[in-house]
Amino acid sequence: MNAWYFLCFLSAVAIFIAFANQYLLRLQTTIAITTGSVAMSVLLMVLVKFAGNDVAEYITQAIGGLNFNLLLLKGMLGFLLFAGALEIDLHLLRHQRWEITIMALGSTLLSTVLIGYGCYFVLDLLGYPLPLVYCMLFGALISPTDPIAVLAIIKKMHAPDRISVQVEGESLFNDGVGLVVFTTVFAVAFSGEAPTFGGVAELFLVDAVGGILFGAVLAAVAHWLICRSNDPSIELLITLCIPTAGYALANMLDISGPLAMVVAGIVIGNVTRGVGFSKHSQETLSHFWHTVDAFLNALLFLLIGLLLVVMPVTWAEVGLGLLMIPLVLAARFISVALPYVGFRKFRQYDAHSVKILTWGGLRGGLALAMAASIPEHAVKIEGVDFHTLVLMMTYVVVIFSIVVQGSTIAPMIQASIEAGREPIDPELLAAEEAVAKLSHSVSK
Repeated sequence: MNAWYFLCFLSAVAIFIAFANQYLLRLQTTIAITTGSVAMSVLLMVLVKFAGNDVAEYITQAIGGLNFNLLLLKGMLGFLLFAGALEIDLHLLRHQRWEITIMALGSTLLSTVLIGYGCYFVLDLLGYPLPLVYCMLFGALISPTDPIAVLAIIKKMHAPDRISVQVEGESLFNDGVGLVVFTTVFAVAFSGEAPTFGGVAELFLVDAVGGILFGAVLAAVAHWLICRSNDPSIELLITLCIPTAGYALANMLDISGPLAMVVAGIVIGNVTRGVGFSKHSQETLSHFWHTVDAFLNALLFLLIGLLLVVMPVTWAEVGLGLLMIPLVLAARFISVALPYVGFRKFRQYDAHSVKILTWGGLRGGLALAMAASIPEHAVKIEGVDFHTLVLMMTYVVVIFSIVVQGSTIAPMIQASIEAGREPIDPELLAAEEAVAKLSHSVSK
């Protein structure tokens, strides 16, 4: 079976799980797909163990034909980030631009350092003396959060807008920042050259700033084309060019494609959507990209789940993954709580904000994609392949965050709603009162 046929059949399985979930478990789709991928992985592991070498070889060849780095980081990720950024409300985002900027940049970097050092000491204590730079690589890939599963729950429960914007805005931007940090640490870890502060800073800035500027250029070109088109199909296809040709070009230029997709998605979703699309086309745009987003996420989790089938996973690696869960949660709490100490001096926030952002900071497809991109057999630690170790630790943390955290976040959101939502910011209240008076005057 070639790689294309394998993806086709796997897509059908993902859609079937989502369909069956409507009538059986009735979970949020991402949680259902993730649970299904874990169950399939376990069943296939048992099948491979008892069915003999022929079955194992067949599955290995099918999965081995996929280039995960090319498929995930260089392909699917562009679609996922662009689709998520389209739904960002820029007006609400502007009101919390400083909070989101500080958390997406500062909290991601702080979490990377905390997890990196924590992982270094834990592994060394257990007899796995891994160099610090590789522990930082794990910290960089596991720090970005995935907004997809928890946002569906937040929107379904009609949580306060400020909570929704904080979760969505921070998650989308820290995806881009996290990948830039990962790329920087990756270059330091596997380049074979001694890192310098100037070289690392230049690599980070060129990647990040270049991605942001390129995203703005992509959005400007797409906006111009869409506004001059009268065909709804062409308008939709133009948006499709951004995460395809645009993302590929960003990767070829060695700048941050993820940040480019986030910037382009925000501009298209907030500026072009209102002036370049008709009312009907706006609905079509939202439905189309929501479907693409859901489908690719379903496929991603199944792919990673099956990847574990052909990996030489041991109980020791599973145990190390379980130890990473409290470490990742502690780092997330510290990296969120510290900025809020400063935030609360200037503005009032929901009392449950830190808890929701901590427990709702789910890890998802990006972390798995980055872990899968680490070269195999490049580093050995006590006879264990670093690629296998990091992928297993990442998989355990991601599964826990989506299945356990994602399914238990609802009570925290409900507590926030019952507490009267968030205290209204005086500036926002004044603006709303001014708009209300103006509307009343016009109606007279």
